[in-house]
This record gives sequence, C-alpha cells and structure tokens, in this order.
Amino acid sequence: MARWEPGARERLVVAAVDLFTEQGYDATTVAQIAERAGVTKSTFFRHFADKRELLVAGQETLGRLLAEGIAEAPADATPLQAVAAGLERASAAMGPMNRELGPRLKAAVAASAELQERDALKSVSLAAAMTAALAARGVPGPTAALAGELGVLAFKRGYAEWSEGDREADDDLAGYALAALEELRAASASLG
Repeated sequence: MARWEPGARERLVVAAVDLFTEQGYDATTVAQIAERAGVTKSTFFRHFADKRELLVAGQETLGRLLAEGIAEAPADATPLQAVAAGLERASAAMGPMNRELGPRLKAAVAASAELQERDALKSVSLAAAMTAALAARGVPGPTAALAGELGVLAFKRGYAEWSEGDREADDDLAGYALAALEELRAASASLG
C-alpha cells in the first residue's frame, strides 16, 4: 500500500458506506474500511478519530459554506432569503459522489442507532452554524433559530430527493433544497 495517495479521505468514506450497507455498522471494523479503501489503518486515523466520524465527514465544511452564503446574502435579504443563499452556496459543493452515496448512507444510518445519534448531532451543528450566521446579520435570536432549523430541514429534504432521483439528470442539489425551503416556508405560514 502506498504511504500517501490523493483522495484517501474520499475513498475511506466510500469504503465505509459500502461496508456499513453490506454488513452493518457494528460488524464493520476500521481495518476493513482501510483495506477496502486501499490505505493503512494509520492513514485512516490521520483522517478520522473513529468509524463514527465517517458519517460527519465534511460537516465542518458544509457548516462553513452555509454560514458564508448567509453572510454574503444581500443586506436587505430576509432571514429565509439569506438561508436560501446559504443553501445555494453549500449545494454547489455537492457533486456526483455525494449524490451516489446518499441512498446508501441513508440505509446505513437507518440500520444503526449509533449512526442515527451522530446524524442528529450533525443536524444540530448545521442549524447552529446557520443560526449564528443569521444572528451576525442582526436577525433576532428566535427568528434566527427558526430560520436555521428550516434551513437544515430544507437541506435534508432536498438532498434526499436529489440523491434518490435520476442520477443521469443534469440537475443540481440547489434546486431541490430551494424548493424544499419554499415548501417549508409556505407550510410555516399556514400554521397561523
């Protein structure tokens, strides 16, 4: 095995998702993930603290992109318009690999209580990043928190529809995430 190869992190994520889907999260070892990815165990541990961390690979980047998009939204943007800008920014970073992994990752998470817990923490972290970015724009706390939560819901719904859709289509995640945000906005307005 090579000491260093480009793309090791991505290969580790793909290998882990494949193994989690094939044999379950609990039955999958770090050694198996590293072997499937064509790297050493020490390379695995350079990228991830443990196998649970594979689920949140890219979470910091995603949170940063959402916050940057919100921060760069026009000054007169409403909180949800700023969230939409964040969704567009983050969606631009999602490519074919993200789309392909979506359904398999969803299945792996559904089959493991530990991964479900990790996924919930990821959602909380993303909502916090959006809430903080909105608060920095001067949006009041409760409004910022609600808009951040709606942003997470829209991202998750949009990602699910995009990743489970036609992989041959030339569409991007942003359209799905923005449509989900609009549906959620309309639904929240109907609450009275």
